[in-house]
Amino acid sequence: MNDSEARNVDVVVVGAGQAGLSAAYHLRRIGLEPDRDVVVLDHSPGPGGAWQFRWPSLTYGRVHGMHALPGMELTGADPDRPSSEVIGGYFREYEERFGLRVRRPVDVTAVREGDGGRLLVESSAGNWSARALINATGTWDRPFWPHYPGQETFRGRQLHTAGYPGPVEFAGQRVVVVGGGASGTQHLMELAEHAAATTWVTRRPPVFREGPFDENVGRSVVALVEERVRNGLPPRSVVSVTGLPLTDAIREARANGVLDRLPMFDRITPTGVAWDDGRTVDADAIVWATGFRAALDHLAPLRLREPGGGIRMDGTRAVRDERVHLIGYGPSASTVGANRAGRAAVTEIRKLLEREPALVPSG
Repeated sequence: MNDSEARNVDVVVVGAGQAGLSAAYHLRRIGLEPDRDVVVLDHSPGPGGAWQFRWPSLTYGRVHGMHALPGMELTGADPDRPSSEVIGGYFREYEERFGLRVRRPVDVTAVREGDGGRLLVESSAGNWSARALINATGTWDRPFWPHYPGQETFRGRQLHTAGYPGPVEFAGQRVVVVGGGASGTQHLMELAEHAAATTWVTRRPPVFREGPFDENVGRSVVALVEERVRNGLPPRSVVSVTGLPLTDAIREARANGVLDRLPMFDRITPTGVAWDDGRTVDADAIVWATGFRAALDHLAPLRLREPGGGIRMDGTRAVRDERVHLIGYGPSASTVGANRAGRAAVTEIRKLLEREPALVPSG
């Protein structure tokens, strides 16, 4: 399909997680009508963003920092229900209340230069010609798997957080958990109640943070991440900047030896992991809680990346193309940050739409 066969809209929003829904809400508030002026494309089977794929044992009460979407609070949620159900239901109700008309499942395969200064958004459901793009694809679709020598020889099970089914499947097994972030500690604490043994390995010693995560701490974290994306470097994970919150559950797990950390192993053997100093650990399973990377491959035709590997940003706007805004990326990769970024992106796009004429591609 070429530009002449594409459907014309002012804005395409790619992704309907926290950031995408926030943007869609604010686009409605400035008078842009879903399906006429705006289209929201989401590749997931249902509402809920990445939350719908979380493991069942991650209950809503254990979720760290879920911030309400703009215009509608999340109240009365049962803390013992799986977070996938609670937040999936909340997102579904939100989409319906504000008439956001999210189209799913739709895979966006490429965004490239179109005719008349517009962007051509190619997808499994056809093409759209847009004056601006809000990309809110997050990271869940790009789990990061490090490679270590011997990895392919391991006779046990290897899986990533993205495919973690909960602790029950590991009953009686010896499990190695790799990664020093929030997911790794959550896996360890619940696996300890079912597995025969757990081993925690990380590249760097974990940093545990005492005290509240207040506004001042939040501002300093955002500033550090913003500096990286302003310089065209890939954003770092939040925990790498903030450290792990020292909750009562974390304190108990440390006291019980569940969070006794070992340095990263040097290789993987058929029966476990090994270090060059001769130490070995036998394992039936390795859980890679090693994080995610931004899902941005569909933007490759626009050549937005800098030599440092990231996309240089000015706020939510890609410096190389003012029509493209990335939200839920870098400093806005949190639920509260995604909300703010959605509003900020729409403010900038409104200025762009008012300044540039609405040219329709010629056939």
